[in-house]
Amino acid sequence: MDEKKWLAAEFEANRAHLKAAAYRMLGSRSEADDAVQEAWLRLNRTDTSDVGNLGGWLTTVVARICLDMLRTRKTRREEPLEIPIHAVIADPANDPERDAAFAESVGLALLVVLQTLAPAERVAFVLHDMFDLPFDEIASIIGRSSAATRQLASRARRRVQGIDETTAVDLGRKRTIAEAFLAASRKGDLAALIAVLAPDVAFRPDATAARFGAVGEVRGAPAVAELFKGRAQAAEAAIVDGDVGFVVRIDGEVRVLVALTIADGVIVAIDAFADPDHLEKVEYSVLSN
Repeated sequence: MDEKKWLAAEFEANRAHLKAAAYRMLGSRSEADDAVQEAWLRLNRTDTSDVGNLGGWLTTVVARICLDMLRTRKTRREEPLEIPIHAVIADPANDPERDAAFAESVGLALLVVLQTLAPAERVAFVLHDMFDLPFDEIASIIGRSSAATRQLASRARRRVQGIDETTAVDLGRKRTIAEAFLAASRKGDLAALIAVLAPDVAFRPDATAARFGAVGEVRGAPAVAELFKGRAQAAEAAIVDGDVGFVVRIDGEVRVLVALTIADGVIVAIDAFADPDHLEKVEYSVLSN
């Protein structure tokens, strides 16, 4: 077998591991694929004749690519994150169905926590706590000392472990309600929309959002449901200022942010923001399925 075929075979043997590592660092399947593809291109451009552990070399390359991607995110906006359910270890003594539901809701809470971490913290946490890489190796990837890397991972771990079960479950339920609202809106299902709205729900757009929709404040479940009937085609579930909501993209650019106020299992208020100055100040992250 010639060298190129051998490298291709070795890369394929490591692909699943590399994608898993990239997925946990980036939280996006598409970006994980991009990171792994870039690692393959770099492998083909690099003389690896003196590399003793190609799998380790590839993991290092993917981690550095992911770190660069995370740092780029911080200079614009956080891109979609999809937190894997199996990132949370369930208690085997608990009911399996409850564990699965709790793991999903914790995943959403974990997303919120991960978005508060600096790129180096996230990479250090994932590589050490999920892939058991030694701190000395991680330090060379993120450009810190081993002691500093250990502190980064420890700080990230404390924040992740600080996820409260009540908060996690609450976020999970809110996401379910938000997604039910969006699904009903896209289908134009008036009854399903009314079912997730409080009787006295209020839709409150800012001045710019009101101009987009040619409508001001609207109150009452029937009127709000009629307003959103068939209109959420471009909307995506999101975390908006630390809570569940959704975003609307036009030509790839986020033009409207919507914050949902949810209480007792129904939506009691819908606030829409489209003013560019306001959008710059609101923290948000799109949630991918």
